[in-house]
Amino acid sequence: MQSGKNAAASAKEAASNMAASAKAGMEKAKATVQEKGEKMTAHDPMQKEMAREKKEERKHEAEYEKQAAKEHNAAKTATTGTTTGTGYPTTGGVTGHHTGTYR
Repeated sequence: MQSGKNAAASAKEAASNMAASAKAGMEKAKATVQEKGEKMTAHDPMQKEMAREKKEERKHEAEYEKQAAKEHNAAKTATTGTTTGTGYPTTGGVTGHHTGTYR
């Protein structure tokens, strides 16, 4: 059953990573749209440059948040690892002794 738990943890990590990537993509798109709006209303080249810098800053922040979320998800999956209820790692092998044929 441990492999099922590992598969579930991996799937959950992958889903969380996809959500983080999607959120970062949306934040980057919002930053771009906001920059375009600010550039359209700005008349001074300095204001347009400030809008571009603000966009870049927001995009970098979104990328940082995405990477932090991925690291958090990986750490969470690593701590969920393969252990029994006793805290000892499982061997994945068959336990018990074979006593021969049963009658």
